[in-house]
Amino acid sequence: MTARVHSVNIGLPTAGIIKRLTGIDKHPTDETTVFDPGPKGTGASGVSGDAVVNLKHHGGSTQAVYAFAREELDRWSVDLGRDLRPGAFGENLTTAGFDVDASVIGEQWRIGSSVVLTVTGPRVPCATFSAHMGVRGWVKAFTERGRTGAYLAVTQCGMIRPSDEIQVVWRPGHGITVPEVFRACMGDPELARKVLAARVMPEREHEKLAGKLVRWER
Repeated sequence: MTARVHSVNIGLPTAGIIKRLTGIDKHPTDETTVFDPGPKGTGASGVSGDAVVNLKHHGGSTQAVYAFAREELDRWSVDLGRDLRPGAFGENLTTAGFDVDASVIGEQWRIGSSVVLTVTGPRVPCATFSAHMGVRGWVKAFTERGRTGAYLAVTQCGMIRPSDEIQVVWRPGHGITVPEVFRACMGDPELARKVLAARVMPEREHEKLAGKLVRWER
C-alpha cells in the first residue's frame, strides 16, 4: 500500500465530557492548510480551522501538526471493543500504510506535491486525553503501548487533502525514534541520557528532560 493521508482532521473548542474547553475532539474535513503557527505560548495549531485551547502545553511550531496511524487506531478499536473514527485521538493527520512510530526525530515527510513536515517528538498522554477517551487507566495503557504517533513542525506550508501521498524525503543519521524519546520522557534514565547527548529534541523539551534526569538520579 502506498503511504498516504487517510484523513485530515480539525476540531473546534468544545467542553463535552471534560467540562472545559478543549480542541481534542477532531473530525475529518475535505482539506486544510498547514503552516508554522509560531512559538509555543503564542502560536496555536498549525492546521487551518483547528483549535488549540491550552497554549501552555499544546500548539506552537514544534507541535504544529499531530499524526497518528490508522492501523494503530484499528488495534485500539479491537482492544477497546469500539470503533475509533479518524481524529478520535485528537490527531490532525490519520495516516494509512505508513508507520508513524518508526519515525526518527528530525526526519522530513513530503505530503502531496508541496508540504514538508519535520518530526519533532512524541505525544505525551494527559488528563484531557484520558477524559476524552473515557477509559479507566487510559494514560497507563497508552504509555505501555508506547506507540504515540508524532508531533510535527511545518517546514514548508501548503494544502493537505485525504489520499495525498506521504514520502520520507530525509532522515538524520542518529537513528533515535519517536518511541525512544517517549520512553526517555516517561522515566527511562538510560534512554534519557542517550536522547540528551544527541540533542535531537526541541530546546524547550530538551531542557525539561534534562531536569527530569537530574531528579531521577538524585
